[in-house]
Amino acid sequence: MVEVRVTGGTVRGATGSGTAVFRGIPFAAPPVGPRRFAAPQPVEPWDGVRDALEFGPPPPQAGVFGMDTIGSAGHDWLTLNVWSPDLTADLPVMVWIQGGAYTVGTSGLPEYDGTRLASGGVVVVTFNYRVGIEGFGQIEGAPANRGLLDQVAALEWVRDNIRAFGGDPGRVTVFGQSAGGGSVAALLAMPRAKGLFHRAIASSVPGVFFSRELAADIAASCAAELGLRPTAADLSTVEPELLPAAGDEVMARMHEVSRWGQAAHKRIPFAPVVDGDVLPVTPWEALRAGAARDVELVCGHTLHEQRLLSVLEGLVGRVTPEQAAEAAAVFAPGLAYPDLEPEELFELVCSDWLFRMPSLHLAEAQVAGGGRAHVYVVAWSPTETFRACHGIDVPLVFGNVDRGQSSAVLGEVIPEAHQVSDHLRQAWTGFAVHGDPGWPAYAADRLTRVFDVEDSVTAYPQERSRRIWQDHTWEYLALQDVVRAGREDR
Repeated sequence: MVEVRVTGGTVRGATGSGTAVFRGIPFAAPPVGPRRFAAPQPVEPWDGVRDALEFGPPPPQAGVFGMDTIGSAGHDWLTLNVWSPDLTADLPVMVWIQGGAYTVGTSGLPEYDGTRLASGGVVVVTFNYRVGIEGFGQIEGAPANRGLLDQVAALEWVRDNIRAFGGDPGRVTVFGQSAGGGSVAALLAMPRAKGLFHRAIASSVPGVFFSRELAADIAASCAAELGLRPTAADLSTVEPELLPAAGDEVMARMHEVSRWGQAAHKRIPFAPVVDGDVLPVTPWEALRAGAARDVELVCGHTLHEQRLLSVLEGLVGRVTPEQAAEAAAVFAPGLAYPDLEPEELFELVCSDWLFRMPSLHLAEAQVAGGGRAHVYVVAWSPTETFRACHGIDVPLVFGNVDRGQSSAVLGEVIPEAHQVSDHLRQAWTGFAVHGDPGWPAYAADRLTRVFDVEDSVTAYPQERSRRIWQDHTWEYLALQDVVRAGREDR
């Protein structure tokens, strides 16, 4: 056992395998009672020594993947975890932001264990942030983007406390995937996050950000499920565990609500809101204007992003020409895709719109704004079913190829999994330590690292998609005025 003094009091962690581990350290007060739907508030001090041996309870979760059944009870959602190979050192810090479509996610999942990553000579931090209505619902009487404000509070805690764990607050790298990658992109654009991190890794960045009006309209539908108004006063009367169920009901029939446009087609009820305050503009606009030119960036995606969603939705081998044509019309209107088989067209369009092109354009925006970016693609396909799908990089980066739900996309663990995992971890930790992931920065030659059993550095490999989307600008999604024929808004 080992004890460390932090904001709020003293915590006791465990040691083993050359690593000190602290779990469930509060970085903000529980956001319940009078703090419900508020920006995160300072930690409540405690007397004596607080055990930091168990992960804190997750914030309320949607029912996706059974996430609503996990974790322990309690309202101390805003906690973090630290893995340190040397409490007396001055090591770079890597702060992980998990994904989960802004509706689920908790740092206590086994795939996020930081032991192996920390062995690369870095201090690893993971943390919880509010998701769903609690974190991203646009409701009257509450600040927007509470989940992002939680992330800022966690980074402020790192700034103020990480030296006690052997970390250097002047060398902090944030890294995240999917909604975590979108969160990294948002933090790059947020004035409140300025100076809290110095490098960033944004993986599979979703292109989905909401306008205030769209977010408020979806939140109003969630509140209506409970017979309430979309206000902090009304929703604060509901037990936190009941709110995600309302969000699940709305998500289940989003495709029927034409005014929600592309978000409805992909059943995305929550996303960061471009509110003009917490998040003044989209990340792409902010980076093009130079907002993050002093932050070094790594940005990339997997080769077959949509494939995971196709498997989960039972679409593999079943995409019709009509479905493919609708996907192209909804997600790539006016863009000229080649004549492809329906499933190939569907997966290509959806991969490009949701993750691949937003990630590439974020890197290009960073370069255009005077900053430096490195681009990568994960192309390793361990199984024919999942291929190089969305999320395959998570178990590889952490080195946890044999645990957690995310490792299922790897299939049977084979030697190549460890090989690709080693390459990714070395690149990420090398970037955190030296600012160099191991390949040149993205420039006119578009050099890109392709992670596979045999890695390569080549011109960006999805050239066809790059050309199709090269003139597209990523704006926030807004309420639609046109109701599609045959569908009624609810």
